[in-house]
Amino acid sequence: MAVVLEKGHARDGVAALKSDAQGEALANPARHAGDVIAASLKAQGVTAVFTLCGGHISPILIGAKDAGIRVVDTRHEATAAFAADAMARLSGVPGVAAVTAGPGLTNIVTPLKNAQLAQSPLILFGGAAPTMLQGRGALQDIDQRPVVAPHAKIVKQLRRVRDIAPALEEAFAVVREGVQGPAFMECPIDLLYPETLVRQWYAEAGGRGRSLGARALRFYLNRHLERMFGGARATTAPRPPKIRIPRPASSSVNAAAAALAKAERPLAIVGSQALATGTDTEALAGAILRLGIPVFLSGMARGLLGRDHPLQLRHQRRNALKESDCVILAGVPCDFRLDYGKQIRNTATLIAANRSRKDARLNRRATIEAIGDAALFLRALAERGRIHREDWLASLRRRDAVREADIDTQAAGEGAHVNPIAFFRTLDREAGENAVFVADGGDFVATASYIVRPRGPLGWLDPGAFGTLGVGAGFALGAALARPDAEIWALFGDGACGYSLAEFDTFVRHGIPVIAVVGNDAGWTQIAREQEKVLGDDVGTVLARTAYHEVAAGFGAEGILVKTNAEVPEALRRARAAAKAGKPVLLNVWLDRTGFREGSISM
Repeated sequence: MAVVLEKGHARDGVAALKSDAQGEALANPARHAGDVIAASLKAQGVTAVFTLCGGHISPILIGAKDAGIRVVDTRHEATAAFAADAMARLSGVPGVAAVTAGPGLTNIVTPLKNAQLAQSPLILFGGAAPTMLQGRGALQDIDQRPVVAPHAKIVKQLRRVRDIAPALEEAFAVVREGVQGPAFMECPIDLLYPETLVRQWYAEAGGRGRSLGARALRFYLNRHLERMFGGARATTAPRPPKIRIPRPASSSVNAAAAALAKAERPLAIVGSQALATGTDTEALAGAILRLGIPVFLSGMARGLLGRDHPLQLRHQRRNALKESDCVILAGVPCDFRLDYGKQIRNTATLIAANRSRKDARLNRRATIEAIGDAALFLRALAERGRIHREDWLASLRRRDAVREADIDTQAAGEGAHVNPIAFFRTLDREAGENAVFVADGGDFVATASYIVRPRGPLGWLDPGAFGTLGVGAGFALGAALARPDAEIWALFGDGACGYSLAEFDTFVRHGIPVIAVVGNDAGWTQIAREQEKVLGDDVGTVLARTAYHEVAAGFGAEGILVKTNAEVPEALRRARAAAKAGKPVLLNVWLDRTGFREGSISM
């Protein structure tokens, strides 16, 4: 069974697709293929395109701008792709990025793979050399399909203008169906530019010779042009896609309900896939509350129940899994984050709800498989009745309280610089109720994940299973456009910060009031801690107390240096005030090192 969604889903204030989008799409005749692409994007509800400019893709950018789609140019292609990823996660509409050919394309392989592993739907346009010059040494010409195909759900190498709208319609559906992921659309430069100009290029290439070979070349070039542009004016208005969302079988829901009814210590872990684009987060949260079982939230699901709901647990997940006799994994695979399933006792009933059969069976075969959308599974399960075990929940909450008290004790420690645990306790109190937290780093950001409480659904953005560094600026940029009224906090380790510093130029130029916090302990601490202990050497892990705030100020942002615990509250208030006034901010926070995450390295 599958649920069919038409015209998209609204999320967090992003408007649902309007019924007159098709009529508007072709109200004006297309000047070039960039207009055709823009009309298709607008029909799908796209409001922004992220890019780093290049001659191969200029018509896409011009068409988007003229269609009223915001064009946001970044300082690195990876940032553009990461921004599209974040836009998709928060808006409910696949994000869109456009990059030029060759090195522009290869620069987005990491964010493309990250989107695939995070199951994030985005549409990536890549420029390409002219169709007739591919494989002949043209500028930035490489065979692009093998580069992107392993990391995308669908690859379209467009060769005719009339194919653009239907190809995009298909791509927008495919990236959201089943296990979500990215699509790649290759657009050669001669497909995109105005037909009259391209015909001029080809006429010059054909020359004026009268020999049989010259006449044959011109004949061949004209046939190629007719194929490329033929029927372009007959392009139909683009249509919003119908999305088929897989519904778990009723038999698996009934089996899970029966297992839960018998369980004495039930437990649920809800992960990112349960918040796939289009998910009704309010209905999902309501289902969890009706079920009444203790729950851990991970990845994009953080914040789903708000800050302090009594069913939500935050600490000692490993021990809770070892004790539970019935575990629901909703959109969560048994990968390294769950110690490959070894944290779940062999005698427990394991219920795996997942769109991917492969992920549902990863490393550990479930007792009950519910293949389909995890959010729909939980909603259906909640309709079968409430499962509440007061003593079990109380014991888990007591253990959480002990851990919170321990964190408070560690936060009280004083040193020469800022205690990172105390810093995040203060940030958690000071950040606005509309805050969105972006996580980009190792030790500093992982510490934040234990302490900072997302305010609501989709209030926490991290890269996902790939563990990618460098997502911060792009995620913050996409989040700011998807939620223009939110307070965007980008939490950087000082190592990860190096990937994103130049994007303060982007934030300033486009008026994006991100608040960046750099945890500056002068090192790649997550790696150094174990490397020094095991191998006795810190080679490659040492950084400097770099003046990141001065770099940000050089781009026109507000830069704030914080060296002691006493300076933290005022620095946070100053940062929030600057952001509220529309100015991006970077707080360079000098940290003391702690043993808070001793022994936490993951493999």
